[in-house]
Amino acid sequence: MSSSRRIVVAINPNAAFGKHQGLGRRVVDRLVREGFTVLEMQGHGFEALRDSLAETLGPSDALLVVGGDGMVSMAVNLVANTGIPFAVMPGGTGNDFARQLNMPVHDLGACLDHVVSSLRTEPTAIDLGCVKPIGSALRGTYFACVLSAGFDAFVNERANRMRRPRGRSKYTWAIFFELIGLQARPYELTVGGQLRDEKAVLISVANSRNMGGGMFVTPDASITDGLLDVFIVRPVTRLRLIRLLPRVFNGEHVGEPEVHIEQATSVTLNSPGIVAYADGERIGPLPVTVTVSPGAALLLHTD
Repeated sequence: MSSSRRIVVAINPNAAFGKHQGLGRRVVDRLVREGFTVLEMQGHGFEALRDSLAETLGPSDALLVVGGDGMVSMAVNLVANTGIPFAVMPGGTGNDFARQLNMPVHDLGACLDHVVSSLRTEPTAIDLGCVKPIGSALRGTYFACVLSAGFDAFVNERANRMRRPRGRSKYTWAIFFELIGLQARPYELTVGGQLRDEKAVLISVANSRNMGGGMFVTPDASITDGLLDVFIVRPVTRLRLIRLLPRVFNGEHVGEPEVHIEQATSVTLNSPGIVAYADGERIGPLPVTVTVSPGAALLLHTD
């Protein structure tokens, strides 16, 4: 990467429920010592930070986000189709995009070494997913990892409504409560232009392999193949889902009779009462159209 680029470092100090409060400062100090020109940015909230970045980022900049997948979501929506490259320093709870890049998310020092090396490389074009309400003329919302529109989306909805407990444990409780009311939902699903009805407890549309803090929902997905991977879990009992979910962390669910994965460049989803989430961020109620945007973002990353 050209040494003339300024590195805009966007920091979410509340990522991982504040577990890594000093991470942003550590990253900035390291980059300055390495000789980079750095602009540090933090906001008094997600929207304020996003708006400030939109006003600040220029074509000669690179964006480094420090935080979790919410910050990755912010980054790709800021830089998509702009020619501005981005990089990720994982400091969140799930860090699914960093996992997709095989970054050592449990070793922040090693991750920071990786970031420093990445900022000296030329960027690689990667695909993004894009979701928008059916018939909308708006650009849509980009995502790097996975759009969820089933059981996992219900868990997010419930967790976001819960005031207690705080921290990651509220997601554990949200899973418990959603399991109590588990039921298959009817969907209208269009994949590759073919409309069909599905009954499912979980449907996700993936641009990459991971969601939910390391679950390999679509282990063969790639961020450079120009395709989306559609992941469906057809009707199962509570006990069967409880037994199936741990296997997803190792990608061992592929081939199970209730699990179906297929690839497409465009997907539409519709089901009453279901809200879609992309990379953990609330999108809104179905119906939605999801498309792949090949090479829409430039990623600074080294293997």
